[in-house]
Amino acid sequence: MNLSNKVFYKKKILIYGMGKTGFSSFNFLKKNNQIFLYDDNKKIFRKKRLKFFFLKKTDLLKSKFDYIVISPGININNCSLKNYLKKNTKKIVTDLDIFYSHYSKNKIITITGTNGKSTTAKLLSLILKEHKKDSRLCGNIGNPILLEKKISKKTIFVIEASSYQIDYSKLFKTNYAIILNISPDHLERHNSIKNYVNAKFKLVQNQSKNDFAYMNTKDKYLKHKIRERRIFSKIINVNLKLDNHFKRKIKNPHFLTQGNQENLSFIFSIGKKLNLKNKKIFKAVNKFKGLKYRQEIIYKNNKITIINDSKSTSFASSINILKSLKRVLWIVGGMSKKGDKFILQKKQCRNIKAYIYGKKRNFFINQFNNKLSYCCYKNLNIAVKQAMIDVRNNNLNTTILFSPAAASFDNFKNFEERGKYFNLLMKKYNF
Repeated sequence: MNLSNKVFYKKKILIYGMGKTGFSSFNFLKKNNQIFLYDDNKKIFRKKRLKFFFLKKTDLLKSKFDYIVISPGININNCSLKNYLKKNTKKIVTDLDIFYSHYSKNKIITITGTNGKSTTAKLLSLILKEHKKDSRLCGNIGNPILLEKKISKKTIFVIEASSYQIDYSKLFKTNYAIILNISPDHLERHNSIKNYVNAKFKLVQNQSKNDFAYMNTKDKYLKHKIRERRIFSKIINVNLKLDNHFKRKIKNPHFLTQGNQENLSFIFSIGKKLNLKNKKIFKAVNKFKGLKYRQEIIYKNNKITIINDSKSTSFASSINILKSLKRVLWIVGGMSKKGDKFILQKKQCRNIKAYIYGKKRNFFINQFNNKLSYCCYKNLNIAVKQAMIDVRNNNLNTTILFSPAAASFDNFKNFEERGKYFNLLMKKYNF
């Protein structure tokens, strides 16, 4: 056992939050540590296997732990253990820290940003596999990182990391940090754009002189952070405009939007450092099917295109696709995010009509006033129904874009459930 592995060895550890991350941490640590579990939802501990490890809150508050592993979905400022956690912030770690203590010698590529993380991480992992590399895609995109098995020295990790994961981490470092973009998001959790940027940029500040950080150095939120002296890694500026020579070789319609072309710019940039062959990059790009509910074309003919972009949870994540379309019936609504703003100008909205649904309609009305035409509906079902009536009365080629630009928690568990529901609505109209 090397020294780094001993960080989480024979320790007394509390795992708070028993979602996918909590369970993976528990299974990874239980053999060599004294583990205790806690979750705000006590029903989880009805399972016999977990009941033995459950710690009552009264006993927990009296206990001392070496580490507290916290799930990224938990807000330490708004949970049942908030006072206890604030007293023990130095002990808080994440699954990324546990992972790093065991696999710090492997090549690690970590992708973050406000939009495009999942698509970029998935595509990069596929490109590495095209080069016959043992690439593991994990983190915020799906499988918790501690579930990975049969890891060798040659294994390359491609990690999608959220601001929550990075913010809570203490030990985690990455050889290659990619910050795709920054726009106001999760401010209800981070409280300010400054805190949000700091969380993202922590990925770079934890790097060493042998590491690399990829970003648009002209980004208004990042350029101030770059000037700080606490950066040791080599910062590589990524030109977001894809070379025309490259554009001509891209046949996949998924990469016609400005946002996805910017994502590709990062792929080509890091590809140079990783000695990836452009021919194999294009091969992976052109057969890439995209991810569900992320600008996913679910139907297309010569009159109508229907796109399910349920993953969109802010205006910033909807704007690039709106700019790439000519005639749009935009279905939008949900739990609006603190600090979010619709920045398109009136002249850019001439061919957009918005169908606003949900309880937060006034937020969207205030953002759209004097910019674009809109109508309001009680729920998503009615909004879709009206959009279908309008598209069938229109002889022009039109796109129905379901890109909510808001969180899903008003009516759905997550964006996946919301996307699945939209697809079910479309089936009623034989799409």
